[in-house]
Amino acid sequence: MTVREQPALTLVEGGLGQDVPWLWFCGNCAAPSPYGGPPPPHARVCPSCGLGLLLEARKDAIPSDRDAFLVVDSSLLIQAMSQEAQRFLGLSEQAAVNKPIAELLVPADAEAQGPTGFAAAIAQAADGQDPATSRRVVRPWNTFGVRMRARIATCGPPRAALIVLEDSAPRPLRAV
Repeated sequence: MTVREQPALTLVEGGLGQDVPWLWFCGNCAAPSPYGGPPPPHARVCPSCGLGLLLEARKDAIPSDRDAFLVVDSSLLIQAMSQEAQRFLGLSEQAAVNKPIAELLVPADAEAQGPTGFAAAIAQAADGQDPATSRRVVRPWNTFGVRMRARIATCGPPRAALIVLEDSAPRPLRAV
């Protein structure tokens, strides 16, 4: 009996998904940064809307100008909301800032708790523990029957979690 030689395993540097570029965008209107890289320290306010700070996130996590999104810190407090999120959730950014995220969004599945739950994904992203984008299913805290996918990723500076509500566009209801 002959022994077949197997090819040797090789170590891949950096792991999977490490080559995803990071881009800058506005934390209010999602406009891309006009600087092409990090903004100058004195120019962190978005030149498009004049309201949001320029933030950096992975390219696959950056919202579009039609997406509803929130920025949440490591204490799970809301620090910024897009104009679309304000419209979708029926709350102004001024009223939402420094409120716990649980007062606006909760997991859609009551049994979906533990280390892989919604709050844990936000905390990991806000702490920069998980550079990859994760997805969870959520709903507004006071509305049953509405479910949407939330894309959660690290953003900053300062380091925080970016939550993009992927299914926030109004949809017509139909009889079943």
